[in-house]
Amino acid sequence: MKMPDPDRSIMARRDEIAETLREIVPGEGVILSDRELQVYESDGLTAYRQPPLMAVLPQTVEQVSQVLAYCHAEGVKVVPRGSGTSLSGGALPLADAILLCMGKFNQVIEVDYDNRCAVVQPGVTNLGITKAVESKGFYYAPDPSSQIACSIGGNVAENAGGVHCLKYGLTTNNLLGIEMVLIDGTVLRFGGKHLDSPGYDLLGLMTGSEGLLGVVTEVTVRILPQPETARALLLGFSSSESAGDCVAAIISEGIVPGGMEMMDKPAIEAAEAFVNAGYPLDVEALLIVELDGPQAEVDYLIAQVSRISKKCGAVTSRISQNEDERQLFWAGRKAAFPAVGRLTPDYYCMDGTIPRNKLPLVLKRMREMSEHYGLRVANVFHAGDGNLHPLIMYDANNPGELEKAEDFGSDILKLCVEVGGVLTGEHGVGVEKRDLMPEMFNEIDLKQQLRVKCAFDSKALLNPGKVFPELHRCAELGRMHIHKGKLPFPDIPRF
Repeated sequence: MKMPDPDRSIMARRDEIAETLREIVPGEGVILSDRELQVYESDGLTAYRQPPLMAVLPQTVEQVSQVLAYCHAEGVKVVPRGSGTSLSGGALPLADAILLCMGKFNQVIEVDYDNRCAVVQPGVTNLGITKAVESKGFYYAPDPSSQIACSIGGNVAENAGGVHCLKYGLTTNNLLGIEMVLIDGTVLRFGGKHLDSPGYDLLGLMTGSEGLLGVVTEVTVRILPQPETARALLLGFSSSESAGDCVAAIISEGIVPGGMEMMDKPAIEAAEAFVNAGYPLDVEALLIVELDGPQAEVDYLIAQVSRISKKCGAVTSRISQNEDERQLFWAGRKAAFPAVGRLTPDYYCMDGTIPRNKLPLVLKRMREMSEHYGLRVANVFHAGDGNLHPLIMYDANNPGELEKAEDFGSDILKLCVEVGGVLTGEHGVGVEKRDLMPEMFNEIDLKQQLRVKCAFDSKALLNPGKVFPELHRCAELGRMHIHKGKLPFPDIPRF
């Protein structure tokens, strides 16, 4: 992986830049020491590490605005960072860029139960939103496995999902408004407490933009009432293909579970040893299917799913009998990532999305790849929406194994695109999938996306080196021109 070459002139001005930023963010707001910067040298993609030029920890929107305006004027690159849980290297620092850390923006500003929404700062954790509203019987639906640590601002940047995204949607489906600051210091608001906004869908554009267009400073999210009843089934299968067939069969009958997750044997064994959730250990694949809603509806749907699973060859079936047992079923699934860490010194967590009916084929091909590369893989899926999370196990102490794991992961993502899927479902592109973008997009597609980047960040200072495999100067892509009496239009060059 090649990142942009450091700007030596910026690095030589480090002390001068730090002095100015300390005037904007006084006290302990600027971190310079090598020892303290080690905390920030990577995000969740720990295979790559790079200390930043410095870390800046603002506490107010005005400070964010002034920091960005200064960096824009002086040509200083900025990498935004939330909780640092990104698994695609989205918050990987650059040697010549400040790391703008939003962790001090950690307050719930307002909860509006009448309008069923909450206004929070971007450093509030995903689970923190639910904790703030659960006493009134509400919750925030998107629930990534990292929800105890990941921040809502990062969820917006990556359009995060979770085990309940099948029925309740990703971040974009639960987001009502944001406040954000552009690289020149301009503060903008998109959306609000209302359900829809006129004009261009700029809120949709910002969601999943991976810190390339602006820095989020406030988020308004939809909160939902807790369902009357929720029960989960543990369904064991003798093969992953049978479990995949069951996923397709449940959806094809018009049933939309609250969540539908799949784990293969290595992931089952690791999670069970870690959590003791009561998972069966004599099966090759496990489905967790949750049904929620009115009691009568849940009882009916449990019977239907049980019928479908037997038809698809389920060899074990267990239904949660109380809330504690339901939560235990999910505890094992949500602990799958750290649990696999007990099996191997290192693992590489992938993220790709496929059509549901291609799941058996993709699982078969992944087993073949595992044999080819000589690396084990544990599979965890958001099965209902086809979002794969293969965990490739390797030992970074063995020369060449990291590179082999990366090649294995690259082949998995190419396979996802080959069968009609996409490179990412919720982790984002970051640096991990950046060089695979041409697998999905041609040159015209990529340059058109870059024009959007240039419209917001003409100097390419925000999170450079991420998402796009090749950076262009905005002048090469066509500037926006204002003609007297006419609307702006792009001067698009021929390719």
